Amino acid sequence: MAKYIIQRLIKSVLSVLIVVGIVVGIVYKLVPDTRSFTMDNGYKKMSGNPKTVYYYGKLETLGYLDYLSINDLVNMTKGDASGEGAKTEEEVYEELENDGYTVMELSANDELKGSHIAYRRYNVFELIGNYFSKLVVVDHTNYIQDPENPNLERSLHWGKDHNGVPALIGSGTLHKYLIYFDGHFPFVHQNFITFNFGESFPMHKGVSTMDVIAEGQGPLKNIEQTFPTGATLKSPVNQHTLKYKYMLDALDKKRYTDNYADGMNYHESPSMIQVSYIFGILSLILQYLIAIPAAVAMSKRPGSWGDRIGIGYINLLISLPSLALIFFMKYLGLGLGLPDMFPHLGFNDVRSYIMPTIILALLGTPNLMMWLRRYMVDQNSADYVKFAKAKGLSGTEISRRHILRNAIIPIVNGIPSSIILAISGAVLTESVFGIPGMGKMLPDAIKAGNNNMVITLTFIFTALAVAAVFIGDLLMTVVDPRIQLSEKKGGE
Repeated sequence: MAKYIIQRLIKSVLSVLIVVGIVVGIVYKLVPDTRSFTMDNGYKKMSGNPKTVYYYGKLETLGYLDYLSINDLVNMTKGDASGEGAKTEEEVYEELENDGYTVMELSANDELKGSHIAYRRYNVFELIGNYFSKLVVVDHTNYIQDPENPNLERSLHWGKDHNGVPALIGSGTLHKYLIYFDGHFPFVHQNFITFNFGESFPMHKGVSTMDVIAEGQGPLKNIEQTFPTGATLKSPVNQHTLKYKYMLDALDKKRYTDNYADGMNYHESPSMIQVSYIFGILSLILQYLIAIPAAVAMSKRPGSWGDRIGIGYINLLISLPSLALIFFMKYLGLGLGLPDMFPHLGFNDVRSYIMPTIILALLGTPNLMMWLRRYMVDQNSADYVKFAKAKGLSGTEISRRHILRNAIIPIVNGIPSSIILAISGAVLTESVFGIPGMGKMLPDAIKAGNNNMVITLTFIFTALAVAAVFIGDLLMTVVDPRIQLSEKKGGE
């Protein structure tokens, strides 16, 4: 079993990396890079040579190419401090072109006219290699190299955080708290290994894609807390997320005794991940509460009126377009006094959750009901059922203790997948109701040309899908010990 788990883990990681590598190649090579600027209002307002310089500089930031600015080219002609190794502009340009760079003369009629820039676009293998080389960030005591702080202490030690709770504290590291504890699942957190998916652009400029997804939404939430200087005041800063900050302002110096002053903020509303997960879990619970009892009742008397009504319900929802059901339920809820858009009442009103949750649950019931009913009807003629009837067991006992017990095994296999993938939300439902969750983030990111966000979401969804299948397989062996995931020695 241990060997099987290790093999599955290796295959799972490789599967995720292959999918992400393919997506990196697609978004950088098959999608025009100009799409990344369609929602960049600053770029639209620019003109002339500054617009060209900004364009290529931003493409370098986004990972498309290696860019050499005007100053870079000038410095390449100077040589060392003594002037040795100095080259003419023509020599520099020729060397760059031999190395695959395109040297461009700025021709627009402004102050930069006649200057030169150079760039070299990465091939697909370089793009994928560059992305994966920066993906995993391992924090350590030599991570920060700050010329303005040459005497920076470099250490790891156990201390107490701002709440007086034990934590592993770093100095010289990117993060202040490498291990810390709080009341949020999974309760023990680490910053030794983090993922760097790049910055979001053009939406949420300059913010890490993971911060966009995981940080709260809405107004800032001020919490009374004590800062390292001893000052106690209300602030939205989450001190557990503090990172090294190279330039401190006056407010930072009033709160912090060192350069660890750059942290995320608390917000009044949940993050996009949490929003999708809330709706996903609630709808999943309701889906099983509806589908399992209904399927069991239908299977007891095949062909009865109850069974026919259930089959009609299944056929109706399978054939009905999802969008039609969503809008029908939306206006039905509006007639009952429920909001037709989530933002109308917001996160703190239970009425905001009712219709989206019901819709998501209804969309998931047909397949579950159909499969469970079909299996239980088929098992009614099995030998073990005939034997149970001969022993005098009632139909209810046979259905509950034997048939349903066997039918529940594949359902258990699908539960982890349903729970974990609930985090992805539902694109149509979230779009129609204006729910600020993850479900509609992927199409929005594709539309905006937000490459890093597209890749980040692909990584998350792929990893969750692979993990769900893996956990489902393991859970089946717990429910039914007869199931073996690995072959026994000797072909037994």
